[in-house]
Amino acid sequence: MSESEWLAREAAAGDAAAFGVLVRQHQSKLRGFLLRMTRGNHALADDLAQETFLEAFRKIDQFGTGSFFGWLCAIAYSRYLMEARKRKLESLDEADNMPDDAPEAETASLVRVDLERAMARLAPAQRAALTLCFALGLSHEEAADTLKIPLGTLKSHVNRGRDKLAAMLEPWRIKAVS
Repeated sequence: MSESEWLAREAAAGDAAAFGVLVRQHQSKLRGFLLRMTRGNHALADDLAQETFLEAFRKIDQFGTGSFFGWLCAIAYSRYLMEARKRKLESLDEADNMPDDAPEAETASLVRVDLERAMARLAPAQRAALTLCFALGLSHEEAADTLKIPLGTLKSHVNRGRDKLAAMLEPWRIKAVS
């Protein structure tokens, strides 16, 4: 049994301090996931993270075994989808072109900004799949369980999202080669 599983069982038995430890352990990663999902909207990501932890606290007795973080992400993704439907979130504008004479440190920063903008243009399911698998290190099986989709569908989202990112970031590849 992992530490998170043990803490979740303690929290389900009424130990609020154990749940506090779980929040401290997972809040940064969960907020990062939600920040990507909300296309960089810090306030919305924070609100959704808080709602996620409140719902997790209310439903802690429903956590079984496995990845506690994956269970949290499943709640967070569900909260995100409800909010997205309510707000009808729109994608960000196209990324600006990078200046050719940008210094190296600034170039690295621009690459990150362009990557985040490209991620924001992906469909929510693709963005979630890529974030869970690559940024947060979940296995395909864990990510599929988290998103409540079949493994094959998750793999399709990952592959399609990766292909779209590659196409959107093609100018960076060309600049890196030359």
